[in-house]
Amino acid sequence: MADTKREIERKYESDDSGLPDLTGVAGVADVLDKGTAELDATYYDTSDLRLAAASITLRRRTGGSDAGWHLKLPVAPGVRDEIQFPLSDTVPDELTGLVRAHVREGQLVPVVRLRSTRDLRDLVDTDGRRLAEVGVDTVRAERLFGGEGTAQWTEIEVELADGEDQRVLDKVDKRLRKAGVRPSKSASKLARALAETKGGRPRPKDEPAESVTAGDHVLAYVRAQRDAVLDLDPAVRQDAEDAVHDVRVATRRLRSTFKSFPKILDRKVTDPIGDELKWLAGELGLGRDQEVLAERLGEALDELAPTLLHGPVRDRLGAWSRAEHGRARRRLLGVLDSPRYLTLLDTLDAVVAEPPVLKAAAKKPDKRLAKAVRKDFAKVSALVEEAMEQPPGTDRDLGLHEARKKAKRTRYAAEAATPALGGPAKTLTKSMKSLQSLLGDHQDSVMVRVTLGELSAVAHAAGENTFTYGLLYGREEWRATRMEEALPGEWRTIQGAMEV
Repeated sequence: MADTKREIERKYESDDSGLPDLTGVAGVADVLDKGTAELDATYYDTSDLRLAAASITLRRRTGGSDAGWHLKLPVAPGVRDEIQFPLSDTVPDELTGLVRAHVREGQLVPVVRLRSTRDLRDLVDTDGRRLAEVGVDTVRAERLFGGEGTAQWTEIEVELADGEDQRVLDKVDKRLRKAGVRPSKSASKLARALAETKGGRPRPKDEPAESVTAGDHVLAYVRAQRDAVLDLDPAVRQDAEDAVHDVRVATRRLRSTFKSFPKILDRKVTDPIGDELKWLAGELGLGRDQEVLAERLGEALDELAPTLLHGPVRDRLGAWSRAEHGRARRRLLGVLDSPRYLTLLDTLDAVVAEPPVLKAAAKKPDKRLAKAVRKDFAKVSALVEEAMEQPPGTDRDLGLHEARKKAKRTRYAAEAATPALGGPAKTLTKSMKSLQSLLGDHQDSVMVRVTLGELSAVAHAAGENTFTYGLLYGREEWRATRMEEALPGEWRTIQGAMEV
C-alpha cells in the first residue's frame, strides 16, 4: 500500500565543521541525538532525464526508517509530496503510472546511486514535542547511466515535523545563516549529483523568453497550460480534490487560445490539437460533472426540513453518486494510460518547442491581442442578447449554455492578453468570470433537473415515494428563473464596465 506525506524541508551547504548549536533557536528546548543511518538510494529516470527536468525524483532506498520506493512530486519551493511504497525489485506499477505523463513511451532506468551517512537529530520543545528533524548527510554519488564519474559532499537537511508551523524552519534558517551556513544551490541530492558527475543534464524546461511580441504573450499562456496538464496529471491519477477540474480548465484554456488567436497561431496546425483537447476535456468532464451534481443535490437535501424528506432519497443519491464516480474513474484512468492521450502530450510539447506562428505573431501585442479579445467579446454579446430574447424553456437554456462557453473563451483570451493590455484585460477577465459563474449556476440547475427526473423514475419503479424529487425539481426551476431575471442587470453592468 502507498503512503503519502507532505515533505517540507530546506537544504544547506555544509563544510566539515558539522552542525552548529541549535539550542539557541526560539522555541527549541533541546536537540536530541538520534544516531546515524547508512542510506543507499538508486534514482530512476529516462535516458534524457525527463523526471529530473520536471523536479521529480523516483528512488529505491535501503537503510533508515523508511526503506522502500519513494516518488517525490514538487508542490512549491521546498515543498514536495512524497509517495512511498514497500521495497521490491522493480518500480511499482502505481509509481510508473504516476510519472507516465512525463515518461510516456520511454523506459525508466537507474541513473544515479547515492550512498549517504546521515547523522540525525530531533529539535524538540519544552514538552518534548518534535518540531523538526535535522540531518547532516555525507553523500557519495555515482553516475550509473548517461555518463560517468563520482562526487562527494556534505549537506544539512532540516525537515519540518508533521503539523508544525513553517516558522520553525525560518527560525532555524536564521540561526544557521548566523553560523555561516548557506542554502544549497541544488534543489535535491539528485540535482547536485547530476550536476557534479559527467554526462547528460536534464533537458531544459521550455522557459519563455521575455514577452515582447503578440506571439510571445500567446505562447507564454499556451506553455503555462501545457505545464499545468503535466504537473496535475499525478494528482488526477490519485483522485486528489479539484485535480480533474483544474486539468479540465487547462485543456479548455489551450483550446480557447488556439481559437481566439488565429492570426497568431496557424489553425491548420492547432485545430486538430483542439479536437483532441475537446476529447480530453469531455473525458475529464464525465466524473467532474457528476461530482458537481452530487454536491449540489446533497446541499439541496440539507436545506430541506426532515418532514419534507420522503423515502430513501439520501441513500439513492449516495448509491448513484458512488456508482457514477466509480465508472467515470475507471474510464478516466484508462484514458490517461492510452496512446491517444500520450500522443496529445507529445503534440503539445511540439507546439511549445516549435510554435506554428504566423506573420502577425511578430507584431506588437497591444493592437493584435486587443482586436482578438474584442472579437470574442462581441460573440458573447450576441449570444447573451439572443438567449435573453428567447422565451423560458429549452431554447433559452441552450442559448445561455452557448453564451457561457463563449464567456469562458473570452475570459481565457483576456487572461492571455493581460500582461500586454493591463487594466482593460483584467476588467474583462473579471466581468467574464462573473458572467460565467451566473450562467454556470444556471446550467448546473438544468442538469440537476435532468438528474432528478432520472432518479425519480428509478425510485418510482422501485415503489418509493417521489415527493422529495418533485420538490427539489421545483426549487431548482425557481432558482433558474431567479438567475434568468438577474441576467439583464448583470449584463448591463458588464457592458457599462466595458465602455469605461
